[in-house]
Amino acid sequence: MEKSNDPVAMATVAPMASVTAQRPIRTDLDSAFPKPYMGRAMVAPSMEHPDGTPNHNPRGLSVLQQHVAFFDQDNNGIIYPWETYKGMRQLGFNILISLAAGLVINIGMSYPTLPGWFPSIFFPIYIQNIHRAKHGSDTGTYDTEGRYMSVHFENMFSKYARTVPDKLTLKEIWNMTEGNRLAKLEWVVLYALARDEEGMLSKEAVRGCFDGSLFEYCAKKNKDAVYAGKSTLLNMAGK
Repeated sequence: MEKSNDPVAMATVAPMASVTAQRPIRTDLDSAFPKPYMGRAMVAPSMEHPDGTPNHNPRGLSVLQQHVAFFDQDNNGIIYPWETYKGMRQLGFNILISLAAGLVINIGMSYPTLPGWFPSIFFPIYIQNIHRAKHGSDTGTYDTEGRYMSVHFENMFSKYARTVPDKLTLKEIWNMTEGNRLAKLEWVVLYALARDEEGMLSKEAVRGCFDGSLFEYCAKKNKDAVYAGKSTLLNMAGK
């Protein structure tokens, strides 16, 4: 196959389209891992983690399935509203937000994932069919079958992370959702869950959201904090 030596053919910026310069894309991904343009079915690689999340078991699930599997509390492949509620509580959200999430998420995503045509009054989400409920909030990082597209994930930060290369401020998240015509609610929830002490959302946190490892980490952190708090109270009561 003949390779192009024409610089115009390989250009990522068009002089008459200023937005292409304002939102640059990565051109060095293949230096970190092979075939960055190829969708990964079970891992979510990045420049920093070319093999995906360390010690994260995909269990044969697609990356999109892994994203929602945390909320399958009994591991039966089906997520009911009460499981979504329980998962949100484990992540540290209050009762009101968790109730709203259980209703909004399951009502909105249940029907496309059902194995049949008839709706269910219990609004279950079937993980096997979660690709049918894929929507625009992922910036194209999932393809239509639930694979993870590293190139789109990396470009999200190259285009919109202006303050720090591997972090997004709330304003930059807003600009990204505006630029991609994305729903803002899920990104605001993610920001509330995973922002750091400087009020920024790290690249690693976003990647962890895509493969679900962030939810496991946050739930464990909250659980450990609760146990630590109980131990402190018991120690104080014993003195």
